[in-house]
Amino acid sequence: MIRITFVALTVVLFLIFSIPALGVFKLKEKKDAEGVQKRSLRLVQWVFRLILRLAGVTYEVQGLEHIPSDRAVLYVGNHRSYFDILVGYVTVPGLTGFVAKKEMLKIPLLRDWMRRVNCLFLDRVDIKEGLKTILEGIEKVRSGISIWIFPEGTRNESQDVTELLTFHEGSLKIAEKSGCPVIPVAITGTAEIFERQFPLVKPSHVVIRYGEPIMLKELSLEQRKFPGAYTREVIAGMLGQMREEQHL
Repeated sequence: MIRITFVALTVVLFLIFSIPALGVFKLKEKKDAEGVQKRSLRLVQWVFRLILRLAGVTYEVQGLEHIPSDRAVLYVGNHRSYFDILVGYVTVPGLTGFVAKKEMLKIPLLRDWMRRVNCLFLDRVDIKEGLKTILEGIEKVRSGISIWIFPEGTRNESQDVTELLTFHEGSLKIAEKSGCPVIPVAITGTAEIFERQFPLVKPSHVVIRYGEPIMLKELSLEQRKFPGAYTREVIAGMLGQMREEQHL
């Protein structure tokens, strides 16, 4: 219980004591929007690293060389834990926003910081509102901000790390419409931190692997019809290889 207490306390204290920072960033964003975004991301990354340390989490990053340095991308990853987001944010090389469920908007301060680090809020029921989120994501990618999505739509509770839920095909629309590369991301070890022994937090070694870019327009006609299913197979293959390497 000590680790979960420290983690929860860190989150609460950060949200409270960072209120002045939110105010300062709001005042400065009109003159230097990109600079404010970078400083916001660095601050959030620092807090996330602290939380991972308090949780006893170590992490290994593989495949960073596959991420283009000259353009934004769409990260597409498997989803097993809330900690996927923390590990994702501390390892990405540039400005990146995660696609989150719209219910997160109900949480004061947290929603403000999520907006600060370019998160998008998806309404999974209202198709019209969902389309607006996709269009917003396209604009962010075109402006140089990468977007991260979890096409499974929810946390996967399967014991088999390679057993992925069906990917929502519409989730790759941002890449289809913007023409940006899709970076498949495979993550292992995050469910063991919290979800497997809720409400406890336990140490775990996390491996996050960034795969080779996928250009949707270069896929075969059949693959382009179902890019979500294709990307799912790629990530499942990456997870299978990681399982063999780690003897999971």
